[in-house]
Amino acid sequence: MPAKNHLSRRRFLLQSGAFSALLGTEIVFHKYLPPGLLPVALAETNTIAGKDPGLVVLNDRPLNAETPAHLLDDKVTPASRLFVRNNGIPPEAPDSDNWTLTISGESVEQEKSWTIQQLKDNFKHYSYQLTIECGGNGRAEFNPPAKGNQWTTGAVGCPKWTGVRLKDVLQASGIKPDAVYIGYYGADKHLSGDPGKFPISRGVPIHKALEDEALIAWAMNDEPLPLLNGFPLRLVFGGWPASTSGKWLQKIAVRNQIHDGAKMTGTAYRVPCNPVAPGSTVDETQMCIIEAMPVKSLITFPKSGVSQALTEPMLVRGHAWAGDKKVTRMQLSIDFGQTWLNAPLSSPVNKNAWQHWQHKLRFPKPGYYEIWAKATDDTGVSQPMVLPGWNPKGYLNNATHRIAVQVI
Repeated sequence: MPAKNHLSRRRFLLQSGAFSALLGTEIVFHKYLPPGLLPVALAETNTIAGKDPGLVVLNDRPLNAETPAHLLDDKVTPASRLFVRNNGIPPEAPDSDNWTLTISGESVEQEKSWTIQQLKDNFKHYSYQLTIECGGNGRAEFNPPAKGNQWTTGAVGCPKWTGVRLKDVLQASGIKPDAVYIGYYGADKHLSGDPGKFPISRGVPIHKALEDEALIAWAMNDEPLPLLNGFPLRLVFGGWPASTSGKWLQKIAVRNQIHDGAKMTGTAYRVPCNPVAPGSTVDETQMCIIEAMPVKSLITFPKSGVSQALTEPMLVRGHAWAGDKKVTRMQLSIDFGQTWLNAPLSSPVNKNAWQHWQHKLRFPKPGYYEIWAKATDDTGVSQPMVLPGWNPKGYLNNATHRIAVQVI
């Protein structure tokens, strides 16, 4: 249920820590709030501390919010406009000065721990623009509906991240030849409050962990990470589901098997290994782990529903990305996919960064139009014009983005 006036007293108490983060301060005396009432600040606004007021809150337990497409127009996503995806309750006041990251697991020669200052002092710093996108971005379009946050298009962003390469830190601990996976553990708490449970503990194969662009980051856009996006330390794996980019990072386990932490087993962040009919029940053994995200694009200007004069050309622009691949062609259609126009497309600033495109469109006569956007990656795979293969968890929707235009 969305946040705002719909929160129950019980849910508010369970989430007092999360709402402290939402308001940007401790809620003093929250236990005395009369049943049925919300703090005025929550009742009167949908604003999340440090975030653009235009973000749309999808869930309050845990807190999740997406960014409308027109607010993602910046080439480098501002921290205030990066979506929020939580599986548990974030730590309320992390102490970055005393924060420790431990590298352990079956496949390292020795366990090592580093403070953030030691990471900064002992390893070279790197900055990359990296696209992160929730695996469930676009879930709202699936039919039959899939359970989970009903993301539309806004669970994506491409900020500039700064930190140290994960591979440098792993190599300093001595990776054994049998290493096949890494898994992370963060400081967020399970919704049940049980200290023995982790809300999420995912990871990536060792080949992804050893890429140059895989970062242990402490900064976003040259500022400390926002609390809701992982302060003081997080992983960033561009082009893969954002759930692999663990926040509030405290431990990395180097594994000699596929990591089996929370939300790595069962059906979590998995899709059917083979296509299935909509509404099918799929056995867990037939579900495969999501790795690189599919090719996708977004129209960020103008905002859907705009009016346009027939006599003037319309500037349309946005971004495109393709997991571990590169986008090589961007196309637009104003006739529901009957014909396509090629849009100029920039190169990525680095691997796993999104690419920018723009084009000026003209319309043949007044009336209602839709602009459809379609990207194609360097293997020739294009976005589908309709919803791609249905899956029970509603992952990997990369259908063409559409906006409405009224030409007058």
